[in-house]
Amino acid sequence: MKVVASRQVTYSEISPSEFFYRNRDLAGFSNPARALYTSVRELVENSLDACEQFQILPEITVRIEQSPEGTRSGDQLAYVLTIEDNGPGIEARHLPNAFGRVFYGSKYKLKQSRGMFGMGGTMAILYAQITTNKPVTISSSFDGRTRHILDMLIDIQENKPIILRHETEAANGKTGTTVRLTLMGDYLRAMQKIQDYFKQTAVVTPYAQITFIDPDGNTITYERATTVCPAPPMETLPHPHGIDVEALRRLLKQTNEPNLVKFMTTNFHRVGEKTAEKFLEFAHFDKLAKPKSLTNEEAVHFVNALHQFDGFLAPDASCLSPLGEEIMEAGIMKELQPEFIAKSIRPPSAYSGFPFIVEVGLAYGGKVIQPGIKLLRFANRIPLLYDEANDVAFKVINEEIDWRRYKIPQDSPLALITHVCSTKVPYKTVGKEYLADRPEIERELKNAVRDVLRKLSVYLSKKGSMEFVKKKMNIYGKYLPLIARFSAGLAKVDRLPNYKSLLKGEEEVSPEPTSVEAWEGFEEMMTMTSGKQIEAQTEAKIDSQAIGRSVPAEAQSSVKNEILGKHNNDDNNEPKGKDDVIGNHRRLNVSHDSERTKKGRKTEISERGKQQSLEEFDNGS
Repeated sequence: MKVVASRQVTYSEISPSEFFYRNRDLAGFSNPARALYTSVRELVENSLDACEQFQILPEITVRIEQSPEGTRSGDQLAYVLTIEDNGPGIEARHLPNAFGRVFYGSKYKLKQSRGMFGMGGTMAILYAQITTNKPVTISSSFDGRTRHILDMLIDIQENKPIILRHETEAANGKTGTTVRLTLMGDYLRAMQKIQDYFKQTAVVTPYAQITFIDPDGNTITYERATTVCPAPPMETLPHPHGIDVEALRRLLKQTNEPNLVKFMTTNFHRVGEKTAEKFLEFAHFDKLAKPKSLTNEEAVHFVNALHQFDGFLAPDASCLSPLGEEIMEAGIMKELQPEFIAKSIRPPSAYSGFPFIVEVGLAYGGKVIQPGIKLLRFANRIPLLYDEANDVAFKVINEEIDWRRYKIPQDSPLALITHVCSTKVPYKTVGKEYLADRPEIERELKNAVRDVLRKLSVYLSKKGSMEFVKKKMNIYGKYLPLIARFSAGLAKVDRLPNYKSLLKGEEEVSPEPTSVEAWEGFEEMMTMTSGKQIEAQTEAKIDSQAIGRSVPAEAQSSVKNEILGKHNNDDNNEPKGKDDVIGNHRRLNVSHDSERTKKGRKTEISERGKQQSLEEFDNGS
C-alpha cells in the first residue's frame, strides 16, 4: 500500500517586528558587544537629528551602568542605558508609536537625515526586550509645560506598543526626550567602539556637547567647540532620473493635476513647463493628456523615457546640509589637534537622481594622531566604524591613489576624514556601516582626496625647506665663531667681528640668500683690514719654510717684493678691496713656470692656514 505524502503547504504572515526579531543581525545587533554599541549609536543619532532640525545646539548625556539585579549570562551583563537630550521632544500622540512600532517615524521623506529606515531606536528597544524582558521608560516634553512618562513593551507579533504606565508631570519650561532601557551587553568588548564613536561624532558635530558616563562612573565630556549649527536639510521632490514604475504609479494615484505638463512640474525636481514639454515631445506623449489615464504599458514607457532624456537639470543640492569648512575645521582642531589641516568640498553631484556632496578633510601631525594613515568615514554625519575594508572610501585610498607621486611616507601621522551627505546614502546593509562603490561617489571621493594630498605635499615641501635652512644656520652658528677668531688672529686685534648679526632671523631666511649674505658679510669684514695689517699678514705667511717646499729660493724675494710693493707704492692710500686681497694671494706664484709646483704651493698654504686657525681657536678657548 502506497503512502502519499501530503502536499499541503502552510502560508503565514509576519510583522516587521517579527522579521527583525528573527533577523536582528541585519540591523547591527549580531552580538552583545555590537548590540550595545548599536543601541547607543541609534538613540544618540535620533537626538542629534531632532536638535538639528529645530536649530537647537545639542546637549546629550549618555549613561551606561550595571543593572541593580546584576543579571549575567556568560560574558554578558545586564546594563541600564539612559540617553537624555534637550531637543524639541515628541508629541504625546506620537510617542508610543515612535518607539514601539517598527517602520514608523519622521524619516520617510526625501531629505538628508541620519536615520533612513525608521527602525534604529525601535530595534534597540526590541533587542532590550528580547534579552531582559524589561519595559522601556520614555519621557518627553514637546511644549515645555507637560512631560509625558511611559513604561511600555512591544507586541512583536502585532508590531505595536503595549503601554504599561502613562503619567505626566510639569516640564518647567524644558523640552527634550529621555530613553531608559535595560539590555544584555558586553561593555568590555564594546568600550573601544563606543568611545571611538563619541570621539568621531565630536569631529563632525563640534556644535554639540556630549557627556558620557561609563559603568565605572568615569565621565568624559566632549565640549562644544563652536556655536555654528548647520542649516537644517530641506525636503525635496524626486528627480526624474530616480523615478521607477512603482513610484510613478503612486504619484499618478495621488495627483489631481489636469494634464501631464502640470503633473511633471508639480511632482518632479527642477522641471519647468518648457522642460516638461520637451520631454513629452521626446517621449511621444500628449501634453494635454490626463495623468490618471495612463495605462500600465504607458507608465513603463514613461519611466524608460525619463531615464533616457538628457534635458533634465542636475539635482539641486540646496536640500542638503553639508558640514562646511568652518564646522569641519573646528571639529578637527578640537579632537585631533594637528599641525596642518587641508579641506576639500566637492561641487554637488548626483547618482541615480539623488543629489550628494562629498567633503574630505586631512589632519597631519600633532600629538593625537599616531603614525600611519587613519581613515575616518562619515555618512550624513554618522561615524562608520565597522566593515571599513568594504567601504568605497577604503577602496579609493588603497587602490585609486598613487601615494608616491605626493611624496608622503606611509608611516606619516595622517588622518583622512571623508563625509558623504545625500538624500539617500547608498548603504549596503541596514546596519549603515559602509557605502556601496557607486561610480559617481567614487569619482568625487578620488578628486577630493587628491586635492587635500596635493595641499599636504606642498606643506611638507615647504617644511623640508625650512628644516634645511635651520640645519644650515646651525652649521653657520657652529663655525662662524671659529672664522671670527681666525680673522681676529690674522688682524692681530682683540675684538672679534660682529658675526652674531649674521645669525639673526634664522627662522625667516630662506636657504639661498642666507649662505650668500653670510659669506658676503665675512668678506666685508676681511676687507676692513688696513694695509699695514695685510703687510704683516703677508710677512708672517711667506716664510722660508712654507715657500721652500713649493717655490724656488730665487723666486721668494721677487714674489715678496711684488706683494709688498702693491701696498707701499699706493699713492692714494686707498684700502684694498676683497678682490685685490684675494688676487694678491693668487699671484704669489705668477713667476713660477711649473703648474704642478703652483698647485703644491696652494695646497701647502691652505693646510698651514687651517692648522694655525685651529691652534689659535683652541688656545683662545
